[in-house]
Amino acid sequence: MRDPRRLTRRERDAILDRVRRANMAVYASACGDDPDKEIPRALGLQFGLRRLDPNWLADDDGISSIAVREGSPKGEFIPYTARGIRWHTDGYYNPPERRIRAFVLHCVRGAAEGGETTLLDHALAYQALQAANPAWAGALERPHALTIPARDGEREAQSGPVFSFCEDGALHMRYTARTVSVHWAEDDDTAGAVRFLADWLSEDPPFAFRLKLEPGMGVICNNVLHARSAFRDDPANPRLLYRARYYDRIRA
Repeated sequence: MRDPRRLTRRERDAILDRVRRANMAVYASACGDDPDKEIPRALGLQFGLRRLDPNWLADDDGISSIAVREGSPKGEFIPYTARGIRWHTDGYYNPPERRIRAFVLHCVRGAAEGGETTLLDHALAYQALQAANPAWAGALERPHALTIPARDGEREAQSGPVFSFCEDGALHMRYTARTVSVHWAEDDDTAGAVRFLADWLSEDPPFAFRLKLEPGMGVICNNVLHARSAFRDDPANPRLLYRARYYDRIRA
C-alpha cells in the first residue's frame, strides 16, 4: 500500500478480507521510516478503532513508542528491552472494562538483527484445545482461570477467563505464557489446559506467521497471540515501533 493514513477502497477491502480469515492483516507501505504517529492512528480509525487504551507506559497521545529504554523506568518492562517476549495477547493484566480487543503495530525502524514477530490467530488455539479436551477449554472459560497479581503502585490483582466471548459472539483471548507473576486456578482441568497450550505453542503451531517488521510495515489485528524474538539494535538507528491498543474490535 502507498499510505496507511489514506487507504484506497481496494486496500481496505484486502485488509478486511484477511482479518475475516485470520483475525489479522500484515501490511507493507511506502511510508518507510516516516515517524508520523498519525500512521497507526489514522489506519485504526478507518476500521472503527477509536478507543485507545491510555496505559501509563503509553505516550501522552495514547500510542506507545516501543524502543529499548534500558536504565529508565520503562526499561523494567520487557517490551522496552531487547529480550524476547513469549506468547501472549495484549493487556492480559487489564481489568474487564479495559479489555484490549485490537491493536496496530507499526514499524518505523527495524532491528539490526533478530526481533522477528510471530503471530497466531487465537481462534486456532481455542479450536486445538477444544479438540484435545473440551473440559480443558471449559476450564479456561471460568471467571478465575487466570490471575495476574497486583503490582505495587501500578495495578490491582486481575482475575478472569482466558477465553471469553464479546457481545457480538467474537472470541477473545487473555493469555500469557510467562511462568512468573501469574496464578492459574488450581484444578486438574486448568492444569491440563495450561500444559497443552504451552506445549502446542512451543512446537511450531500450524498457521503461525513469522516475519521481521521493516520500516513502513505493520500489523492490524483483533489482539491475536504474538511473540517476539530477542534482537540487537544498531545504536545509530535503533528499533522503533508504534503500538496502539484499542477497546474496539476491527469492523467493516
